[in-house]
Amino acid sequence: MKSITTDSLQELVESGRDINLIDVREAEEVAYGMIPGAVHIPLGQLPEQFDELDKSKEYHVICKAGGRSAMACDYLANNGIQTVNIEGGMMDWDGEVIA
Repeated sequence: MKSITTDSLQELVESGRDINLIDVREAEEVAYGMIPGAVHIPLGQLPEQFDELDKSKEYHVICKAGGRSAMACDYLANNGIQTVNIEGGMMDWDGEVIA
């Protein structure tokens, strides 16, 4: 599984590069803030919303600490989608967040 640090993700976000970022935390967690541009799909809803994802794109996946995003990456990769897990998750994120 490909993975990057939150510092590397922050460089991508701040560079203006077009990335596809999925936040798999629960609603009460994202209420505290999400990375701008992220799409919220709770881990438990990923199978239901899988068809909305484009198999030709790579998705960066984040959660609170990196465990759920790793599970999401495994699920997506097993279904033909390229993923990058964000190590450390939002607990390590020092960049901008939006409520």
